[in-house]
Amino acid sequence: MTSAPPAPPAFADCTPTQKAARITTDVLAPANLVITLLLLVGWHSTRSWAGLGWGLLAALFCGVIPISIVLLGVKRGELTDKHIRVRRQRVVPMALSLVSVIVGITLLYVLGAPSDVSALVVAMLVGLVSSLLVTTGWQISIHNSVAGGTVMILLLAFGPWMLPTVLLAAAIGWSRIVLKAHTIAQILAGTALGGTAALTFALLR
Repeated sequence: MTSAPPAPPAFADCTPTQKAARITTDVLAPANLVITLLLLVGWHSTRSWAGLGWGLLAALFCGVIPISIVLLGVKRGELTDKHIRVRRQRVVPMALSLVSVIVGITLLYVLGAPSDVSALVVAMLVGLVSSLLVTTGWQISIHNSVAGGTVMILLLAFGPWMLPTVLLAAAIGWSRIVLKAHTIAQILAGTALGGTAALTFALLR
């Protein structure tokens, strides 16, 4: 696959299958998964509103600011779309997101955040760096990298009752293939790459 997959048709022109894929891709986008995961782990870390607050702080630097960088790039015409389907356009927003996550990690450690929250943010940093290194040479699926890491971390934090979330990762992979954004190999590689974040979380928590 080239570094610029074909642009998907306008939503109104999509088939029912394509519409379902578009909705899945948007609802389960990386930023949404990151924010949700941080809130869940944040709450779980203390089982209180304080933990949720830590999750919100982490989500600001790991999810809100990075997606804002992407949306600003789209608004300025520097990026094709919020999913950055052109590989060469990914490097700058991912690098800026890296800076945001590093700032977040620093604040969390200085302020004494719960170990699970701090470990999760470091894990996200590792996942982001891994994805950035791969994406400079290959159109790996960032969607599935985040999804794969999210599922594995949920299993580590909450136990086997989170196994149904595997279906979410599968749904994301299906949506990216339907939209011709990635090949099956890129989906599987992205999912596997999510393991770097999960391993980091397991070692640091």
